[in-house]
This record gives sequence, C-alpha cells and structure tokens, in this order.
Amino acid sequence: MNIIKATRDFEHWVAKQIPLVRSDVALKHQHMAESPFAFFRATFYRWLQQWHKRCDDLAKAPAVLAVGDLHIENFGTWRDEEGRLIWGVNDLDETWPGPYALDLVRLTTSAYLAIHGEHLSLTRREAAEAIEEGYRDALTAGGRAFVLAERNRWLRLIALSKLRDPVRFWAKMTQNPPYTAKPPAEVRRLLEESFPRPRPAYVLKRRIAGLGSLGHPRILALSAWEGAYVAREAKAIRTSAWAWYRGDSSVDLYGPKLVQSAIRVQDPCVRFHGHWLVRRLAPDCSRIELASVPQERDEARLLYCMGWETANMHFGTRSAIPKVKRDLAARRGRWLHKASKAMLAATLADWEDWRDGWKRAF
Repeated sequence: MNIIKATRDFEHWVAKQIPLVRSDVALKHQHMAESPFAFFRATFYRWLQQWHKRCDDLAKAPAVLAVGDLHIENFGTWRDEEGRLIWGVNDLDETWPGPYALDLVRLTTSAYLAIHGEHLSLTRREAAEAIEEGYRDALTAGGRAFVLAERNRWLRLIALSKLRDPVRFWAKMTQNPPYTAKPPAEVRRLLEESFPRPRPAYVLKRRIAGLGSLGHPRILALSAWEGAYVAREAKAIRTSAWAWYRGDSSVDLYGPKLVQSAIRVQDPCVRFHGHWLVRRLAPDCSRIELASVPQERDEARLLYCMGWETANMHFGTRSAIPKVKRDLAARRGRWLHKASKAMLAATLADWEDWRDGWKRAF
C-alpha cells in the first residue's frame, strides 16, 4: 500500500467515526506537500505501516500507553489550578497501547526532520543522545512533571517567547470565520459550562488548526470577560489510527486514560466528553511551534526535556516500567539513531511520492 492509497483508505475510515470537514481535509493534503515535517505531522497512520516494516524488532518492545503521534511540536503549556505554568505533551489524540520505543523513535525522527529543514542546528547524533538521555534519566529518577517556576526558569523563557504575545494570539483568534452550522447541543452545553461565571456572551467561530487532526470539526467559542478575551474550543476526537492499522473495531479513546495516569499536572480546563474534547485556549495555553522558540536556545537541553517528558507519559503504565527498564538496558550503541534514520528515509520517500501524485489522486 503506497501513501496515496493509505491516505484514501484512512480518510474513509475516519469519516465513519466523525463528520469530516472536507474543505479542511483538502487543505491538509496541500500542507502535506509543502514540507517533509508537515507531511510527517499529518500522517501518523502511514508511520504505523512503515514502523512495523522497518523497525520490526522495536515493535516487539514492552508495551505502554504510548502517545503515538509524538514529535517536537507536540509540546505546549497550560495553567494548573494554582495558576502555575506547566509544560508537557500537548496532544493525546493518537494514544494507544504500543511499544515504548515507538514514541522515542518518532520524537527523534521529528528532530531529524527539523535538522533536515534547518530548523535545528545540532547534529542528528546529538539530538538522539539528548532524547535518550532524558528518557533514561527520568526512568531512573521516577519522573517529574515540568512546573515552570523556580526549577525550570529557562524553559519558561522559551515557552513565553515573543511570538506567543497576547495581541498576536487574539488577533488570530478573532480572524477565524464564523461557525454557521448548528452545533450539537452537548457541545454548546460543554462550552458554556467551561466559561467563568457569570457566563459571558460569546460568538462561535470555525477554527482551522493542527495537521494530524486537520479535518476534524473544531468549534471555537470566543468571548470577552472582565475586559479581556477568553476562549474555549471543542474538538471532535476519534480512536487512534492504531485501530485503523490493526483492523480493530474498537472505538476506545485512550487519551483521557493517559491524562489521568501519567506523571502530569492536570489542566483544570480540559474536559473529555464522549468523542469531544473541550479546552481553554490562550497565549500561554497552547502548543509551542518551533518557529516561535527563540533562536538563543539550548537545543540539546530542550530535547533532553522532551525525552524526560516522554518517560513521564510512560509512567502512566507503571506496571510496565520494570520491563521497559530491562529492555532499554539491553539496547546498546546507537539503536535509536539507527531506527530514526530508517524512519527518516521512509518519511522522505513517502513525501516525495505524495508531492508527485496527490493532485491527481484527490
């Protein structure tokens, strides 16, 4: 199955679970052709096919509740109940029981793609070593969430970079087109319940965001409260692409389970309800894009933290950690680099095929 056929088959499968926004799916196809990194972010379903073909030994590694679609732009910030800024994995849409090594290889491959696109300046070897060192150290230490206060001040400075300025953020939110359809009653209720009290008047807008989930309905509720903007988003979610790959009829959602079990400081504004996720959107409560990270940064240190945070997520399957430690201890040399290099080659080859053939196919 090539990338064109895989995409067509996957989208047919998704359409059976949630009502796809076809104009957004067409935009997704276009973005996939623009760069290898964008293609990578949008095609976790294809990753699963290539992973089992090219990393069959790692596919047998001990299983955890894995993030799945892990990459260097799947990290962001939010505020906890104390108002503290928290940093960690931002998107759990593709969570599913899978080998712990998949998350590490996918994260490292994304770093390689960023290096390939000249968005990171360190070497591939340095990137792989930083990620693996962070992961190993977290396993040894028992993990620890990233509270951006006294302990992680340098990371806070990265998270609060100039491109996440409130003026720019809210200008982008207000420019979203109106949501003209009638939203499901449960979604409107969830949005209204998530606002502060007394509930302010709000307008509904259609939000176009993401790449892996581009095409999923997103309903943005935008309001002003006490003189400043507030926003909530409802996003339709589906079961992981793992189910598509395995031919599994399951419609289970594992993201909510991982949120509760991982080493993680909870976002009090995140609510899962059936196949909808409702969350607060704000300049300091969103995904961090690589382009928004200051040029003056310690890239190896940042990747080390991403490796550590990956272990935080895997601690959500605490019973599997002893097996993970034993398996990881037996892996010597540059195993992570070797696997990530193979997946990088597969991704670039698929991207070339997509770029050459997608307009004729769709």
